[in-house]
Amino acid sequence: MGESISDGTLAKFLKQPGERVEVDEAIAQIETDKVTIDVASPEAGVIQKFVASEGDTVEPGTKVAIISKSGEGVTHVAPSEKESDKVASPPPPAEKKVEEIPKTKAETAPISEKPKVTGTPPPKSSASEPQLPPKERERRVPMTRLRKRVATRLKDSQNTFALLTTFNEVDMTNLMKLRSDYKDAFVEKHGVKLGLMSGFVKAAVSGLQNQPIINAVIDGDDIIYRDYIDISIAVGTKKGLVVPVIRNAEKMNFADIEKEINTLAKKANDGSISIDEMAGGSFTISNGGVYGSLLSTPIINPPQSAILGMHSIVSRPMVVGGNIVPRPMMYIALTYDHRLIDGREAVFFLRRIKDVVEDPRRLLLDI
Repeated sequence: MGESISDGTLAKFLKQPGERVEVDEAIAQIETDKVTIDVASPEAGVIQKFVASEGDTVEPGTKVAIISKSGEGVTHVAPSEKESDKVASPPPPAEKKVEEIPKTKAETAPISEKPKVTGTPPPKSSASEPQLPPKERERRVPMTRLRKRVATRLKDSQNTFALLTTFNEVDMTNLMKLRSDYKDAFVEKHGVKLGLMSGFVKAAVSGLQNQPIINAVIDGDDIIYRDYIDISIAVGTKKGLVVPVIRNAEKMNFADIEKEINTLAKKANDGSISIDEMAGGSFTISNGGVYGSLLSTPIINPPQSAILGMHSIVSRPMVVGGNIVPRPMMYIALTYDHRLIDGREAVFFLRRIKDVVEDPRRLLLDI
């Protein structure tokens, strides 16, 4: 585990007692607040037994398994068979219970005649009582450590910040045309596809340079101004939300950003992303449009002060030059900490995003 991790939950074993493992082969997975870590075997041999169970909380240095270097370790499969015999031994008492069931029925048989005397049906729940579904149709599943961590941080964000969201809309025509015109040449030279996210990252960098307060954060009675721009990209995975960071985005071009996004996204989805790759960040971009979201109010990722929300592109009728024409439009949202950022700076920042995305040539001319 990393130095910043104090403990984790033993999620599952990847090997079983009696199986042979090689050096550095993963034998278990430990789930932390941020990532899932593989537990590698320190030596080759046969797993003799596990000394920890799935679901246990373990700390760095905790033993989870005993590995025998010699092939004799295979003989240790026998104890597991004995345990299975012990597990299988309870059926005799179960048989006794089965024998008792007819007795209970026999004893209660005369009682079954009582309804004939009373003639009263069983009591029905009144109309005012809620009709709850049976418990058999519910499942209770423990939250993963990552989900608990995300839940805690999002609630802390709501409780700490004075959240306010401002909106605008962007005409995606020019950025989409830019991608369409140069997509083949871009792939040929840089080996990566030209997406829309790099355009928004460059626009966010320009906006943060024009409005540095958006890139700042409150610390006690002070304001910390960051002279660097680390953009966090929210990525939804099967295990939960992770936010890898693009370091020093102000020094990157379109190709650098696309390559970094692809690398981090792959690591996030296969669970190999490290804590260092998610630490820090001065501003976050969340793209709910990939899931079809038309409009939302994103929540700030502490300890940042603002987050940009992208949404789906929808063709809508717009007035251009006095004529009504269809345009690919996207709603964008900026949620910010109103304790630090005034509405004026927030609107100017979002307006800068709109201007740059609608006319990427502004980046070349720095206007």
